[in-house]
Amino acid sequence: MNRKTFFIKIFSILFLFLILSGTNRVLSQTKEGKEEIILTDSTILQFHSPAKASLYSAVFPGLGQIYNKKYWKLPLVYVGFGALGYSVGFNQTRFFRYKNAYIDFIDKLPETQSYLDIIGGSLNPADFDPVLYPDTYDSQQEQWFSEQLEHNMDYFRRNRDLSYIGLVAWYLLNIVDATVDAHLFDYDISNDLSMKIEPRLMYTGRNMNTLGLQISIAF
Repeated sequence: MNRKTFFIKIFSILFLFLILSGTNRVLSQTKEGKEEIILTDSTILQFHSPAKASLYSAVFPGLGQIYNKKYWKLPLVYVGFGALGYSVGFNQTRFFRYKNAYIDFIDKLPETQSYLDIIGGSLNPADFDPVLYPDTYDSQQEQWFSEQLEHNMDYFRRNRDLSYIGLVAWYLLNIVDATVDAHLFDYDISNDLSMKIEPRLMYTGRNMNTLGLQISIAF
């Protein structure tokens, strides 16, 4: 073994020893807003709990986002609930309005005339109302008007039900969002570019090795 090969091997052994010894160090530190314990195998036990974030958002929507310090998401959470809640109320009111009008129209009682409140001045009840205007009404117009009331009633009922489904989905999405953010609370998403240069023993053929440099770029 020549002197060059001997020094290369000694250098490689020392280099590996330094790397291996560095992995067994025990470090502990406290970061802003949380505690963490670093074990000898580099396992990190963190006290920012995804379970807590889920529970907080389930009990009170938006509270999990506060726990995750994602305050900018609070307006989105409450705007979503507000819009869907308004949609429920809007469609519920009109559903009952058309439902009552439909019932009043088909019951053939002259005392029940709520359907007249929704036609405005665009329709003439003398053309379709067999109870109030038995001499002038048209049976085809009567059937058409009844179908329109039923159609509008079903339309607003369907929109109300979809709004309720949207409320439930938004509530669940609020919980999922808080849970995912809690899992990624310590995830490093910085755009820093790091470069590491280290020696490396490279094989050149004919049982010969040579010392070189390895450049590693981490994104």
